Amino acid sequence: MASKPGILTDWPWKPLGSFKPLVIEQPKAPTGLWTRLSNLTKLTGMIKYCSMQSCFTWPTNTFQELHTQIWRTDSAILIMLLHAGPVDFLYYWLHRALHHNYLYSPYHSHHYSSIVTEPISSLPLVHPFAELIAYYVLFMTPVLITVLTGTASIIATAGYITFVDFMNSMGHCNFELIPNRVSIFPPLKYLMYTPSYHSLHHTQFRTNYSLFMPIYDYITCMSEELNKYGEVYARKHPKLKVKLVDGSSLAVAVLLNNISKGTTQLLLRGKLTKVAVAVAFALSRKGIQVSVPREDEYEKLDKSFGSEGKLVMSKSYSSYKIWLAGHELTEKEQQKAAKGTLFTPFSQFPPKRMRKDCFYHTTPAMEIPRALENVDSCENWLPRRVMSVSRIARIVHGLEGWEEHECGSTISNIDKVWEASLKHGSEPLRIPALSKS
Repeated sequence: MASKPGILTDWPWKPLGSFKPLVIEQPKAPTGLWTRLSNLTKLTGMIKYCSMQSCFTWPTNTFQELHTQIWRTDSAILIMLLHAGPVDFLYYWLHRALHHNYLYSPYHSHHYSSIVTEPISSLPLVHPFAELIAYYVLFMTPVLITVLTGTASIIATAGYITFVDFMNSMGHCNFELIPNRVSIFPPLKYLMYTPSYHSLHHTQFRTNYSLFMPIYDYITCMSEELNKYGEVYARKHPKLKVKLVDGSSLAVAVLLNNISKGTTQLLLRGKLTKVAVAVAFALSRKGIQVSVPREDEYEKLDKSFGSEGKLVMSKSYSSYKIWLAGHELTEKEQQKAAKGTLFTPFSQFPPKRMRKDCFYHTTPAMEIPRALENVDSCENWLPRRVMSVSRIARIVHGLEGWEEHECGSTISNIDKVWEASLKHGSEPLRIPALSKS
């Protein structure tokens, strides 16, 4: 049930209770009525049966017309283009709108009452009535357009409806069935989503909004980068009462705390986010050698570091027992790590665990205060009562009453944020508790 039910959240016949079958079965009523009438006339002989010749004339070209409408290539092409274009695009923005506070609580929250999805999660009956109306209007648009243009066909329509149901159920099945070898064709990741892709949406809520084509998520991510991750918005609205906090400073503090004392060198591999750059700079200033295996990453970090820090370029993956890992870390690169290597993610999502003889730390996170109740888990890849630093940072920011934004390229005082989070009861995770994959 939605957390705050709104207009048409419930199905209209819910108040009828035990009388619901009268409404649900109503579409069958005309068939039943004519069946009973037909049986009655057979018994009474009141109506004279019609013969083919006396009642109507069958057009000679009817079967030919029926055959052409069963399958039409132009109908299938039109439906595919309309789905890939307007339908997927409009669904993306409808889905984002449903995650807005005004719509999420009264409607869409019901769909997320269970973070662990099942195929049944995609059924119409588990969605609020008003939301279902919006979906039907959207998904039936290609079919209606083929009818209006005179290109409708039975197979194309039935195939489209089956396709939507199949893909929707697959996305909620909660196990990955798309083989890894499919990745040999990179453009496919923009055209087809997977159960893993949609599962992240049900655990993160603020990502992966697309229907079946992730390309619209990638396009939006590009626009977010152009927005400099909130910095442009903050400058555009200088009197904004709400503070934008991405938690980068606390993420850096947690990563620095995760590096054991006595460490002299480590490998940094993954997409160079501002967290990665900041933690690499902080480590190098402490005298820890930061190695990167790619030339483009080295050049970017070298420009940020200037003459400070200890930065080297090295392709000897097996020489490092500690890896700072982010997005774009490949499975092949993980295989190059030495036995017993500790992978410490600096990204929001954890890397896929490919090595059973290595250790994997959690993504930047902390244990929540013991006094905090009714919070069991926030992300399904984190232990119980452990919360991502992005969430903790926002809570600490509000409790401390800080007035500055932390977004874009801005990094708050790392030591101040770390001490404040400890003061309010958050605790660092213990590395000895790590378990093998």
